[in-house]
Amino acid sequence: MLRYLGHVFEHRSHPLVPRRVFLLRQLRFFLAAQVIVAGSLAVGTWGYMHFAHQRAIDAFLDASMILAGMGPVGELPTDAAKLFASFYALYSGIALLTTVAVILAPLVHRMLHALHLEDAGTDEA
Repeated sequence: MLRYLGHVFEHRSHPLVPRRVFLLRQLRFFLAAQVIVAGSLAVGTWGYMHFAHQRAIDAFLDASMILAGMGPVGELPTDAAKLFASFYALYSGIALLTTVAVILAPLVHRMLHALHLEDAGTDEA
């Protein structure tokens, strides 16, 4: 995994990539974050439909609200539904943090890379 990540970002000894390359990288990471969100919504919608016996639109609403950190909207009639909602809420907290990290990774890398280049320039002078 770490070896693969070495090919995603340039090494600290390499120059900063052009803005166009950075923007394409940022778009790629943003799309990867959207896949995480879509997958999480699909699992949540299925779970609310299966365990809470909600209609698709109501299940989607509950999954969206939990994933966004707002809380459930519909009634949870069974213990299985309540257990699913509990575990989905715990998962959603981690998914939210992961999604934000994926979106911010290229920006943070570019910022740190630029700062490292500035430091390297002052050390040589």
